[in-house]
Amino acid sequence: MVRSLRVLLPPILTSAEQTESMATEEESFKVTDRRGRSDPAAPSPEQAPEPVDLGSGPDEADEAEAPSEPDLRGLFMMLASSAVISMGEAADPVTGERRQDMDQAREAIDLLLLLRARTEGNRTELESQFLEELLYDLQLRFVRATKKPRA
Repeated sequence: MVRSLRVLLPPILTSAEQTESMATEEESFKVTDRRGRSDPAAPSPEQAPEPVDLGSGPDEADEAEAPSEPDLRGLFMMLASSAVISMGEAADPVTGERRQDMDQAREAIDLLLLLRARTEGNRTELESQFLEELLYDLQLRFVRATKKPRA
């Protein structure tokens, strides 16, 4: 068994042999920069143009709609979008097809109801109004979808 291990293991080198082996490896080792920065026509990071702000400038209406910090409206909208897609009222963004899964739509609406109960007193007035409007709309759509004969 010792004989077979000697065949499988690489030979142990002395420190002089290791240094010589590493020197040989270093001579044959080459690094190629493929990022395109070696091109003299390409601007260096110091010469790169300043980023241009494509915004239309300060506008009070835009500032009122775009909050400076995250709020719950994004989460509410994500769950509402899932419910609308599950009811078949909007196409699935991945497949582009409309499908109806009322159980999944019910779960998304139930999650929004749970969030309404659990975040009571911790939402801003804008978030509360947004959530109430979403729930009202989703519940009406759900009732209509369940009463509508399926194709």
